[in-house]
Amino acid sequence: MSQTRHVPVMLQRCLDLLAPALQRPGRSAGTGPVVVDCTLGLGGHSEALLTRFPEARLIALDRDTEALRLSAERLAPFGDRATLVHAVYDELPDVLDRLGVPRVDGVLFDLGVSSMQLDEADRGFAYAQDAPLDMRMDQTTGVSAAEVLNTYAPGELVRILRAYGEEKQARRIVSAIVRERDREPFANSARLVELIRDALPQAAKRTGGNPAKRTFQALRIEVNGELTVLERAVPAAVAALAVGGRIAVLSYHSLEDRLVKQVFAAGAANTAPPGLPVVPEEYQPRLKLLTRGAELPTEEEVAENRRAAPARLRAAERSREDVA
Repeated sequence: MSQTRHVPVMLQRCLDLLAPALQRPGRSAGTGPVVVDCTLGLGGHSEALLTRFPEARLIALDRDTEALRLSAERLAPFGDRATLVHAVYDELPDVLDRLGVPRVDGVLFDLGVSSMQLDEADRGFAYAQDAPLDMRMDQTTGVSAAEVLNTYAPGELVRILRAYGEEKQARRIVSAIVRERDREPFANSARLVELIRDALPQAAKRTGGNPAKRTFQALRIEVNGELTVLERAVPAAVAALAVGGRIAVLSYHSLEDRLVKQVFAAGAANTAPPGLPVVPEEYQPRLKLLTRGAELPTEEEVAENRRAAPARLRAAERSREDVA
């Protein structure tokens, strides 16, 4: 598989946001700054981090064993500066503990589905081509999208499509799914796409691109526990930052972005009771926001890489230690 088609999203902006933390003397391991790529994928962001910051050591996580294999080849020229770990990103505290790294200087999350997962038909992520309904980022564990469709109670399927896909027609789609799965269990994506097209009213088909997009997003999030994992992972990453360390997060839909926004806003808030003449340190913000709201990709970047279009970038800097 060629890696040349993989264009990292908002790469230059991510590097610029992390630069002040990664160009200072390392405080985290004594041998230079440590940066964590929590979503290694095909290694585009990681390669750029290692190239731009020659003193930095990289720790990169991915749950996808194929992504780890391909990225290991790509990052081999950097030798022992790169440590690749098979892990989900909410396991970051355990990974750092095993590696003996108490604090890190930079953290990057790119929450999009990797180009490889979208482009390799047999992974079942894409609604534009027929494939087995799998959608597991780690194909060694967990339930597939087909199992979700064939075994979940109708009410649970409606909840998933509404909560994770923001699908207004969830009840109509689920009624059709339940009727069809009783006739024959789901196995491939094309049948699901066709069912969704048939189930939706004409008006709903005229907006928002492929009518199956929201259902596929919802199934992917459920199969991989993405929001549950993210809820644990972002606070854990903030906690792992040294003072002056920076975190950048690329989100691709409103549910992810809202969650990141809430964690950053809470960290940047003054939590002192009202009326204190002097605010003690334990009430001071522990994060400084580095982006005004969520930053968007440029028109040029979207033209170069259409998958960048929905990206939303937020970043923050650790401004103080937690006070016990």
